[in-house]
Amino acid sequence: MANVTCVAALLTASLLSTSVQAFDIIAHRGASGYLPEHTLEAATLAFAQQPDYIEQDVVITKDKQAVVLHDIHLETVTNVEQMFPDRAREDGRWYALDFTLAELKTLQVHERQNADGSPVFKHRYSGKQTGFTVATLDEHIELITQLNRELGTDIGLYTEIKSPAWHHKQGVDIASITLKILARHNLTRPDAHFVLQCFDFKEVQRIRQELGYEGMLVQLVGDNSWGEAPTDYNWLLSKAGLKAVAQVADGLGPWLPQLMNKQQTGAASWVKTAQQQGLILHPYTYRADALPKGMSSDALMKFLTQTVDGVFTDQVPPVKGYLQAHPVQ
Repeated sequence: MANVTCVAALLTASLLSTSVQAFDIIAHRGASGYLPEHTLEAATLAFAQQPDYIEQDVVITKDKQAVVLHDIHLETVTNVEQMFPDRAREDGRWYALDFTLAELKTLQVHERQNADGSPVFKHRYSGKQTGFTVATLDEHIELITQLNRELGTDIGLYTEIKSPAWHHKQGVDIASITLKILARHNLTRPDAHFVLQCFDFKEVQRIRQELGYEGMLVQLVGDNSWGEAPTDYNWLLSKAGLKAVAQVADGLGPWLPQLMNKQQTGAASWVKTAQQQGLILHPYTYRADALPKGMSSDALMKFLTQTVDGVFTDQVPPVKGYLQAHPVQ
């Protein structure tokens, strides 16, 4: 993992240039536009870039450990096919839940790949020698907490519980496991600089009403075609759905295209309803190397700063650069 001293100069410059903005910058899977996502190195670089929050996605291992990976599958971001060629399920995929933490620690994490092995983002990190590895949620929390303590900063954590319905079918209560870890680090308090998020509305309700989580809670919004969760997102963005979300959650995390009307000339009609319900809006994902068709970076950032409360981004520096040039009050 990158040593703190290696980023000291960048940290100093970032700390001096950071100003208070009424717009949250969330480092999506760490500094995932520059280093392999969700590695401790990506989290360290993200910290050096001084966002408001750094995101962690959580899945569970065979021995019930919470690890930071975006998917329940492993082959898109690790060399699991080479290390454990006979451990795929019948669907031809390798699942984190089928491996112990010790086994996952033997894997090398690489940039996200397509099924044919080509990079999803062809201009991102392409090194082969560094040796990035899978990290636990505890390790990510410790890293960010210790850097905050040493440097007198207050960068928050923004954690997602992945695929709870799927985990439940496998006999694993991922929300309970995750909340116990968060409570141990004093991150479940209402005043903690922490946000918990999930795509599954039923689980969001359970987290608030049954598991007693008192902190900031965000309902993520996907597209029904993804099969991300047994949630009807079309209903979720209706007046009735948004009212139901506001009863248990503090905010909404929509997919970026859902924010815009079909002509890409303004906000979708549901946005005003969500804001009237008091929901903060943190859409995903601003990517400097994958902008919406026909939109420049400045045009997208102008729309976002005029419409929502913050954004998830793979590249913190261009977002900060825009905000420094166009302060949001």
